[in-house]
Amino acid sequence: MSNISDENKVIEHTGVESKHAVIEHDAKPVASKKSVSANASSQKQLLVLAKNFSLNAAFLPENKQAPLEDRAYRRKKLDELRKQQNMEAIVLRAIQYCSDETITDRADQDWFSSFVTFAEGISNKSMQDLWAKILAGEVSQPGSFSLKTLQTFRTMSITEAKLLAKACSLAMTDTRKKNIRVISGAYQIPKLFNFFNKQRQQRLDLNQVGLSYADILTLADNHLMFEQETESHSLTKGEKIQFNYNGKQVSFVAKKTDCILTFYKFTPIGTELAHLITDNADESYLTAVKTKLAENFAVDG
Repeated sequence: MSNISDENKVIEHTGVESKHAVIEHDAKPVASKKSVSANASSQKQLLVLAKNFSLNAAFLPENKQAPLEDRAYRRKKLDELRKQQNMEAIVLRAIQYCSDETITDRADQDWFSSFVTFAEGISNKSMQDLWAKILAGEVSQPGSFSLKTLQTFRTMSITEAKLLAKACSLAMTDTRKKNIRVISGAYQIPKLFNFFNKQRQQRLDLNQVGLSYADILTLADNHLMFEQETESHSLTKGEKIQFNYNGKQVSFVAKKTDCILTFYKFTPIGTELAHLITDNADESYLTAVKTKLAENFAVDG
């Protein structure tokens, strides 16, 4: 293989948007490169990306193009440097989430090897922070994040991660934090005496608090939430269900016999990833829950 090193070339680190990239340029003094702005033309943005990933040779005159083999080797080396830089940034962030207290369980090297494979291509700083939390969580408590969860998270976009955060801001957990759900309504089991009562069933409009049914379907496509609603058991009058809502204790007390809560439940993968999200309660949602479900439940919290 040809050696791409030559005395007229150097390697320099630069950034485009939130990505760490490496570009090659002539060794003579040049002005510092700036990140392309988000409102630049699509043509300009593509040219900058192509240059940062060493894919811009086709835009140069043939007499200025390096041999194809050299270009392929250069792009491979740049990719390796980028991945190394990404992983070092993630590990540096993860150490900040770890405790210096002694723990009995030892982190699994095979899990860590898989983690590196999934995370090394992540350059966005916000996503790196979430990957760092996963790493810190697994090292602190082995078994917290399965490989299926890592694989799912790897395919998630920033937009989908924000959507998960929105669902978490509405979610309530049981006391063990094993089951996470977004309450969507309540009703009383229909019987002869209440069949025509229009107040027998209540629905929460989740769209008004930023979580449409299309969003729920997107979360379901990412294996984070079940798209079909689930129900609680039938509660007797005065029976209480206790939940934790972003650090706050919330209780639902049935006002009548045979009252049922409906909700969208997180999948096991969604439950694992939900632990990455910082508590951020949506008070407008809690107010809506108390108001809309008042016919069948007294909500305290």
